[in-house]
Amino acid sequence: MADLPEAARRHGIGEHAIALLLHKGPGAHPSSADHPLRARLDRSPDGEFVLTAPTLSFVEATNDVNTGALTCVVGKEVVLMCELGDADVIGHAVEKLTGGYPVPDEGVHQVLAAVVLSLVAEASDVEIALGDAVADVERLVFSSARHHNPLEKIYDLKREIAEARRALGPVTSVLPELIAEAEESRERRHSQPWLGRAVAWVDRLDKHLDGYDDLLGDMLSVHLSQVSVRQNEDVRKISSWAAIAAAPTLVASIYGMNFHHMPELSWTLGYPLAIAVMGGVCFTLYRLFRRSGWL
Repeated sequence: MADLPEAARRHGIGEHAIALLLHKGPGAHPSSADHPLRARLDRSPDGEFVLTAPTLSFVEATNDVNTGALTCVVGKEVVLMCELGDADVIGHAVEKLTGGYPVPDEGVHQVLAAVVLSLVAEASDVEIALGDAVADVERLVFSSARHHNPLEKIYDLKREIAEARRALGPVTSVLPELIAEAEESRERRHSQPWLGRAVAWVDRLDKHLDGYDDLLGDMLSVHLSQVSVRQNEDVRKISSWAAIAAAPTLVASIYGMNFHHMPELSWTLGYPLAIAVMGGVCFTLYRLFRRSGWL
């Protein structure tokens, strides 16, 4: 990224565009968690412009969304690009241009079209991967078997979706500027439709990500409700067993009192009868609790 201004100077890019690259490129203002990279399109008085946009990639092993940076310097006859991160947008753009795939527009703008479409396509792949991850969490939450607490996975996915939306959202502000740039150029007015499709594509991706985030919020509410229901079931079971244990404890505590005149103390069958009564009471309570669904 630091070599891009010098490369632009060697290939005849004007000083105005190089100044924009130096002062407004991603290297001039490093992004952070509080101030992420913002997509922007800066035009110079010479008609050249600098496009800076975040990129997205997805790590399937950890369900992480990684963001990078893409910078394009578009001159009259040359396009210089530099990319940070592992999205490989430039590689996919080169494949489009050299592999015989139909790419709209013409000249240097055709290269730009390949880059923008590749960037949005990579974001689409990330959206699809996030959708699959959300579906996996949904199956986990609604599984009837006892499993590990899915709260961590839900919150992790919500964070990654927020990361994807934070990187994808600013792209929607750049695409209209590209449309305006094409409208100002009379000879390029016929090449605007692909930009409109790109805008619709990005809007659709953002709506899908918003839907995934809402679905995760619903799953979080469902999981908390399930936890509450299970806790109520556990409380009822504990209460039932406590009631069953209280019956023999009550009888035993009465006969454990140090009084001489108590019923059946001198009767031979008194002890077996007390044990039988305690067992019968416990069995009756057990049957009642089982019938009511508490056990």
